[in-house]
Amino acid sequence: MTRPLPRLYAVLACRHRLPLYGPGMRDSFLPSPCAVQMSRRAVLGLAAAAPLTLAAPASASPELSAAAPLSTSLGREGAPMAVGGERLGLSGVQVQRAVGLPAKLTARSWLVADHDSGEVLAAYNAHHRLAPASTLKMLFADTVLKKFERARRYRVTDADLADVPEGSSLVGVKPGITYTVEQLWLGVFLRSGNDAVHVLSHMNGGIAKTVAEMQAAAQDLQALDTHVVSPDGFDHEGQLSSAYDLTLFARHGLKNADFRDYCATRTADFPAGGGETFQIQNTDRLLTGAWGLGTYKGLIGVKNGYTSNAGNTFTGAATRGGRTLVVTVMHPRPGGNSVYEETAALLDWGFGSGATTRAVGSLVAPLSEGGTRATPAPAKEPEGASGPEAAAAESGSSWGLAGGIGGAVGLLAGGVYVLRGRLRRATAEEGNRHRR
Repeated sequence: MTRPLPRLYAVLACRHRLPLYGPGMRDSFLPSPCAVQMSRRAVLGLAAAAPLTLAAPASASPELSAAAPLSTSLGREGAPMAVGGERLGLSGVQVQRAVGLPAKLTARSWLVADHDSGEVLAAYNAHHRLAPASTLKMLFADTVLKKFERARRYRVTDADLADVPEGSSLVGVKPGITYTVEQLWLGVFLRSGNDAVHVLSHMNGGIAKTVAEMQAAAQDLQALDTHVVSPDGFDHEGQLSSAYDLTLFARHGLKNADFRDYCATRTADFPAGGGETFQIQNTDRLLTGAWGLGTYKGLIGVKNGYTSNAGNTFTGAATRGGRTLVVTVMHPRPGGNSVYEETAALLDWGFGSGATTRAVGSLVAPLSEGGTRATPAPAKEPEGASGPEAAAAESGSSWGLAGGIGGAVGLLAGGVYVLRGRLRRATAEEGNRHRR
């Protein structure tokens, strides 16, 4: 016998068992035990279609809806609030008006925010925990930058460089050479030099002390997705952050004049010893226009990163017409200029169509500056294992829930029909086997 329709509907329509697909989503989906009798193709077809019918707002273009179903603002009853707002804890694209939003983004996580107001204009998997690479150096700067005067001089020792990880990006710091603090920070921001990071960390009392202070700073900034293992962002097990947290780091740093000056510097002369210098160039391609990219109009920084585990990560900020936006992009498709192109596309949207959209969340204030302590949602499983479970939000758009439910019921009924047919054939085959 086949199962009654109400039970099948409940199983297939259960929101937390249907995957929500978005740009670049590479997490696997395992159907529930109740659905395993259907083919994988049928399960994926129903799963992909139902969230589209139920969740896509009227303003979403067909191209965008097909690529990235949009969650709406009603949220999920009883769900814990994510830092910055409930919608930022949901998987998938979060935006009030999708008009003009880039439809072919491949990043596993991204976020667009207004620097001054802290409003989050749009996001995709904002709290998805991923390896940050050298974008974590923004937190390092937030933690250590104010401790030393720019003109202070420091003679580097062998011990200062002994713990730099093999395979690190380097600016070319050498033992026995005396550097100013300003030169070391230029090495951090322009060349992402882990050697410069380690020298400054030893000036600060050592790697362990610096890591502990960075973790404390992350807690103060309410960057609760971040776990610091090393000050340089190098690949270490458990070293994680999120697009939301990296945007917090950038926003906080840009309020500091030295931070802002360093991350906006395109080239600088760096000591080579013996009174000689060599030129270093910022690796931020939107700032310098390198590797076939034009410079992005109004860009003021902030920090890029790359490791074999993290791939490319980038937080960029730009100012146009007196308005400053901050965009973070994490783990787009590998190779080329993807991380910069997707950042530029999101900045373009923010300065264009996004200028009139309502916020879907906010960048919270640091506790030390009077911010209200956030109560975070339970941490999702970090990327690299099975990834976080995608969750579809309930629809709150004005086009009418009834029509969406009707479409979903139609799709589910089709699935039920297919399933019943398969069950009938399976029953017949079983009977034939018993008769043999």
